[in-house]
Amino acid sequence: MKKNQTTLHGVPVDELTEELAASELADLAEIISYHDKLYHEEAQPEITDAEYDALRHRNEAIERRFPNLILPNSPSHRVGAEPAPGFKKIRHAVPMTSLDNALTVDDIQGFIETIRNFILELKDQNVPIDLVAEPKIDGLSCSLRYENGRLRYAVTRGNGVEGEDVTANVKTIRDDIPHELKGVGWPDVLEIRGEIYMSDDDFLKLNEHQESLGPKGKVFANPRNAAAGSLRQKDPKITASRPLHFFAYAWGQVSAPFADTLSEARQSISDWGFKLDEPSRLLKVDNPNCTALFDYYNEIEAKRSSLGFSIDGVVIKVNRLDWQNRLGFVSRAPRWAIAWKFPPERAMTVVREISVQIGRTGRATPVATLAPISVGGVLVSRATLHNQDEIERKDIREGDTVVIQRAGDVIPQVVEVLKERRPGTSAKFVFPSRCPECNSLLKREEDEADTYCTGGLICPAQVKERLRHFVSRNAFDIEGLGETNIDSFYEKGLIRTPVDIFRLEERDKQSVNPISTWKGWGEKSKDTEKKRATNLFNAIKRARTVSLDRFIYALGIKQVGEVTARLLARHYGSLANWRKSMTEAIEKDSDARKELVSINGIGESMAEDIAAFFREPRMQDLLDQLTKPMGQSEPLVTVTDFEFETTESAITGKTVVFTGTLEKMTRSEAKARAVRLGAKVSSSLTKRTDLLIAGPGAGSKEKKARELGIKILTEQDWLALIEKNQN
Repeated sequence: MKKNQTTLHGVPVDELTEELAASELADLAEIISYHDKLYHEEAQPEITDAEYDALRHRNEAIERRFPNLILPNSPSHRVGAEPAPGFKKIRHAVPMTSLDNALTVDDIQGFIETIRNFILELKDQNVPIDLVAEPKIDGLSCSLRYENGRLRYAVTRGNGVEGEDVTANVKTIRDDIPHELKGVGWPDVLEIRGEIYMSDDDFLKLNEHQESLGPKGKVFANPRNAAAGSLRQKDPKITASRPLHFFAYAWGQVSAPFADTLSEARQSISDWGFKLDEPSRLLKVDNPNCTALFDYYNEIEAKRSSLGFSIDGVVIKVNRLDWQNRLGFVSRAPRWAIAWKFPPERAMTVVREISVQIGRTGRATPVATLAPISVGGVLVSRATLHNQDEIERKDIREGDTVVIQRAGDVIPQVVEVLKERRPGTSAKFVFPSRCPECNSLLKREEDEADTYCTGGLICPAQVKERLRHFVSRNAFDIEGLGETNIDSFYEKGLIRTPVDIFRLEERDKQSVNPISTWKGWGEKSKDTEKKRATNLFNAIKRARTVSLDRFIYALGIKQVGEVTARLLARHYGSLANWRKSMTEAIEKDSDARKELVSINGIGESMAEDIAAFFREPRMQDLLDQLTKPMGQSEPLVTVTDFEFETTESAITGKTVVFTGTLEKMTRSEAKARAVRLGAKVSSSLTKRTDLLIAGPGAGSKEKKARELGIKILTEQDWLALIEKNQN
């Protein structure tokens, strides 16, 4: 399925049922992951930044309302995608995070309210908050590392942890990126972060030139794509021929602080030779209506077409750096900044066909094929209709004229059906009763919104989707096992389970028709002297060692995405401990199940899906075949223990519960600080809880902690314990 277009329910978040919300979060995780790969790895997005942001915004809004439904692979815990092949990878000294998005005034007011609720001294609505507002450039994020004033290297955002080394190409952007810093006062180590972009005029001229080259010239869809494609050239001479620019707006690692506020820092960055994203403004927000902020947003939106470069909104940041430090980060984004996107665009098109497709979990998703229509510069041709209820609620039929909306960064939505344009021969869509792939029954539980194929592992669609998921970037990351090759190997009977992947080379050696003899597989690649088959086998060998969080994610457990997988890996530490605990958690009343549910971000529904996976003997057998020797000298896969990326402290690895009223900081800040110092924050007490931090009014939790022999600290004791690691 080409997932270039998708619709969501169109149901307001505050009207979603829990079942509908769970279904939509699962869809959003899959859709956003697909577009992350296109955007960050291939520089060929099928939707605009605005559409993509809208998807994330919708996802995060649903998660705020239903925190118990947050998936392990939630996009809210993920930044970017893996660095593209062909470039050396460099690990960021400080992760390059992304921003949460706002689409409405309510979102912005909620952002301000979150800051006030987090910082204790801002609880009083009369205490002003200084904010810096700046245009949101639609370009490619890049980090420039300077040592002793000289440019050492340049790295793209990548997946936020490591990116592509584009130093040689970045050095060709001489007008905006100094090879040596100007002025004085810069730290010995300084990472300047910003956006590489192409101006509107330069973009038009570049496309005119590309068109003149005929078939050899690639015409770019928009300035952002042009900038990304130009920066990722293997030949720096090509990059040098492209009119690229750079705006600075942030910094990463520094050897010494150089400002107390963001506005001071921006001035220093400008003095050192960088252009800033202007026009920016320092705003004082001291009322619930945020009038000054709204005025700036409206002003920038009105100037949008005359700025000379593409923007898709404005960015709002807390000015005080000490407050930024206290607010910290949640998942993939800082609490102290937000991107306020411009409104969505709409267009009309016709639904040509409605079909049903089967995903890796067996979910049957109705998909609309649309008459292609350009919406804000992006060609829309397909849309998921989510489930049977959504089709019936909107009465969507083949032949209908519908209004499509590109909301922020969300995949296009079917906003409404124009029934006055409906053909007289139209008929209601009848949801099939049989799987289009294996003819098994399609079943829908009485209290669920989604319909599932009952074929399980006999359904080709489910098996192949599970295999694709298993080898995907954020799972085992096996290069060469893409969708086409998975399909080919499956049809030839070479790969039917994940175990077959790691025995592929051994079986191939015994085959009368080895892969290297297949058409295309024995030919030399353009980029290497090795054969494709050899490359594939080497990629599989490299994938035999995998981290616990990636392994859990690869298993494709229902509701367990990247975020949840990381939560589980972080909590249980090792594969042996996780398997033992999950097997015990099959019983609903067990201590292991209570512990599982107590993990922040994992609710009863998710815990039951994890238990259901371990309840299935075939899944337990799969784990054994993958991770135990089973007759060979070594296991097929080695799963490494989870590595903590937090500061070592007195509470690293300990499970902490907060209760009662805290007086020195808000509960939110206390939890965030504990996580930053390596603790596991839980919402309920179990035998494995290490510390209970009890403020006034602790109540039953304090009593239970005494019964369980858990160490109890006052807020003052807690602060004394972590004081040396606070910064």
